[in-house]
Amino acid sequence: MEAYKRLVILVALVLAAAVAANGQGSVCRMTQDGLTACKPAVSGQNPVPPSPACCAAISNADMQCLCTFKNSPILSYLGINPAMAMQLPAKCNMATSTHC
Repeated sequence: MEAYKRLVILVALVLAAAVAANGQGSVCRMTQDGLTACKPAVSGQNPVPPSPACCAAISNADMQCLCTFKNSPILSYLGINPAMAMQLPAKCNMATSTHC
């Protein structure tokens, strides 16, 4: 269990460094603001529908890149439900669907 915690912390630090190194910060072409806008739609027991800001962020994101995080323990650690996150493109009425 201790090794798992260390891995989660390491992944979180790598993601934080990647965001910080990009100036405004982005992961898979999603800015920190975009990630923040989408969090209410992918976390908690009763997530809200994605906001227009979230959908704008998703439309600019590199979905294949985001797919690499689908099974990452970092999502659960951050309180993000991966299944809900994978539903965002459909909820935002994006024309192209992404299959991870």
